[in-house]
Amino acid sequence: MVRRLRFNGTGSGVNGCPSVHEDLDTGEVIVHGPPLTDPEDIARLRHLGEGEVPVVVPRELLVDWGPKDVTRKAKVIDLDEFDRLFTRFEHTAWRLETRRRYASDEVTETYAQFTRGEPVDWDDQDSEWCANRRAQAALGKRVGRVRIVDDPPTAGQLYLLDNARRNSAVGERIMNLRRVDADRLNLPSEDFWIFDSRMVALLKFDDADNLVGVELITEPAEVVRYSMVRDAAMHHAVPFEEFTAGLAVKE
Repeated sequence: MVRRLRFNGTGSGVNGCPSVHEDLDTGEVIVHGPPLTDPEDIARLRHLGEGEVPVVVPRELLVDWGPKDVTRKAKVIDLDEFDRLFTRFEHTAWRLETRRRYASDEVTETYAQFTRGEPVDWDDQDSEWCANRRAQAALGKRVGRVRIVDDPPTAGQLYLLDNARRNSAVGERIMNLRRVDADRLNLPSEDFWIFDSRMVALLKFDDADNLVGVELITEPAEVVRYSMVRDAAMHHAVPFEEFTAGLAVKE
């Protein structure tokens, strides 16, 4: 069976060697780098089994990118504490949205209007959420997100493409990326926020697509990994206006 490998990081910004990968199913770690070839050095190694190849890696590679204690208890917060993160961040908040539907959208009046084919007046929205986004934007903070869209888009994704007009009006930068491109880039199928490039809020959903919890991740190597996902998504995504126009042309 082909391993589900995740690239953790590299000690080289040039050729990607040496590097560390992690098997997402077994937890095993794969390290690759230049082989140790001097016979005298190899002769001094203990317990080198047949077929094993010793490699040389800098200590920093394992310190920076080696998986940490997987038995450590996750820090889970409730949704009220999660909401408070949006007033406490200092500089940036960014989200990756990967799901095909969100149950919370479907109970709103705007969703009902949209599915009935009625125009939604997003300018008329003055919720606490909108007020918070405007307040943070007024303080010079930046909020953005990339939304993954299927081909063809789901009903929920089409709603969010329309909803992006509201997000943009209150100061968010909304971009979109096709699912096929996200898969090509090996982006994870996770929804998460990154706050100030130092903390990740990993969103947990139940089988009915309800947000039920949030796990906070502050381990530096993990935060960097999610930041790499953000950078890749931002590089390949396009503004929602351009993405929506492309869908209209395709139709």
